[in-house]
Amino acid sequence: MKYLHNISRIEAFSDAVFAFAATLLVVSVGMEESNSVIKIDWLAFIGFGVSFFVLVALWWLHYNFFRRTQYVDGAIIALNAILLFVVLYYVFPLKSLINSMTGLQRLSIKEISSLFQLYSLGFFLIFLCLSLMYYVSFVKTKKTDFNTDLLFYARHFTIYIFVSFVSIILAKTQLGIKWALPGMIYMLLGPLCYFHGAWFNKNYNIN
Repeated sequence: MKYLHNISRIEAFSDAVFAFAATLLVVSVGMEESNSVIKIDWLAFIGFGVSFFVLVALWWLHYNFFRRTQYVDGAIIALNAILLFVVLYYVFPLKSLINSMTGLQRLSIKEISSLFQLYSLGFFLIFLCLSLMYYVSFVKTKKTDFNTDLLFYARHFTIYIFVSFVSIILAKTQLGIKWALPGMIYMLLGPLCYFHGAWFNKNYNIN
């Protein structure tokens, strides 16, 4: 007998992983040598703050997926597990990247290149998992419930995948690395997502 998957168990486990990632962020905040409780390292605080709110944004994207569909199968569970695995590791290279931008952590060009590659690879894998989760859900339910939201976000996150792939290539070749071009390329997300949204609304007659 085949049992239906329990979405609440999947969400509970996912929330626990996100909470654990947030805990690791707090634990990783370095202590001052003076052990002074009133001395605040503002640069380290900025790195922690940015990493934390990126983690919250990723949780929000994950949360929205399970609000938009009730369909869950083995493929979605596997993709969700991969996504959570990457999220746990993703916040640490991001934190190092912020620290290098604020001057808290001095890195060589080669190290910055490697960090951008790692950051963009994490970005690539997270949105690849999200896009595939939406696509699988859309394909499996379109005969009974043609949910345009699922199709939209499957394509929407493909843009994120493409931009992160370009970033990886730029970082690998160290093209424009001194001007943080592998990071600045992410500004393309705004216009690309806007034009995709306009095109999708026009073709699927969404007001």
